[in-house]
Amino acid sequence: MKAKIFLTLASLIALLDVEPARGKECKGISFPERVQIDGRALSLNGLGLRQATMFKVNVYVAALYVTQPSADANLLLGAKTPKQLVLQFLRNVSAAELNKAWEEGFDKRLAPFKDHLTTLKSWMADMTTGQRLTFVHRPGTGLEVDVNGAVRGTIKGDDFAQAFFSIWLGANTPNPSLRGGLLGGVCG
Repeated sequence: MKAKIFLTLASLIALLDVEPARGKECKGISFPERVQIDGRALSLNGLGLRQATMFKVNVYVAALYVTQPSADANLLLGAKTPKQLVLQFLRNVSAAELNKAWEEGFDKRLAPFKDHLTTLKSWMADMTTGQRLTFVHRPGTGLEVDVNGAVRGTIKGDDFAQAFFSIWLGANTPNPSLRGGLLGGVCG
């Protein structure tokens, strides 16, 4: 009887094309397939590896969660739905190094967001291996910043959040392979 129930359930799952929830991994760091933001399910769009310097030092693994996965960066950036970006560090990075990276990341996009960037930088802390920065864009509210499990605050403005996510997803990103991974390609 148990075997018959199991076979029936297996057949139903196959017919419905339902996959069991499981995570994905990059450089030994696992991320779940789905997360919940304000009661809304977001799916893992992709994982990317951030490497620095000409020696290709691994800095962090990034995970992008969206409501509708896509390989189209413009579609993801323009979506009026929540997004989450998680950066899990593979090495120690000081707050000063993070703040320098924010300034470089915003390069030409910096001018209209100088005050927002100052706020973001004030919330940074030294990150050690295994710690996470998490950024959640809630349309109509702004960008929530979480530093290793502690919410530091929300930077208001969808325009800032879009510019922020374009650091990783925009056409002029300094890390094309990281962008490719976040858009569903291969991580690292």
